[in-house]
Amino acid sequence: MRTLFLLALLMAASPSSAASFDDPEWPCQQRKVPSLTPGLMWAGPEITDRIRQLETDPDIQAIAAQLALRRIPIEDAEKMIDDFAKGLGADKSDKLTAVFDQAFTLINQERNAVMSGIARYAKTQTELSKSIETKRTEIRNLKAQENPNLDKLEEMEDTLIWDERIFKERRQSLTYVCETPVILEKRIFAISRALQSHLE
Repeated sequence: MRTLFLLALLMAASPSSAASFDDPEWPCQQRKVPSLTPGLMWAGPEITDRIRQLETDPDIQAIAAQLALRRIPIEDAEKMIDDFAKGLGADKSDKLTAVFDQAFTLINQERNAVMSGIARYAKTQTELSKSIETKRTEIRNLKAQENPNLDKLEEMEDTLIWDERIFKERRQSLTYVCETPVILEKRIFAISRALQSHLE
């Protein structure tokens, strides 16, 4: 049941999903999932104070930091988990849980930063769009004058062209930016699944 729920969550956050209507300013096609919790991704032992104490272990911190790096392919991350799990003793399950919680924290921090960046990005685009419309109106009004100031008109048109170019380029780059939270969510899930495969 937990696996089916997680798959549904990831599908809801996929690029083919409609934009979230909970936040009309959300600029991405992907559905907005404001925050994640470990319980959504983890079906292993409960994350207790003892587990969090284990997270101070340098070995656990080191592997969690590596697992959190997007530049490391998930296949390599799974191999790292396999090697790490082989060397664990009686407290294996607790240590694997600590690795998950630490990796989740690191990846979720990155995801939260990306989500905040997208929100700022959307606000900037909205402000630029309004500025472009204002400039267009001013240019139309200036052209409608009997003797328009041609130098001023040329300057305003150059500024408008530049603003429109920036707006278009930012909109095109938004596709990649919007995919990042989903990529991070899928990475958390893949790491969780790999760690849970070694639980006893």
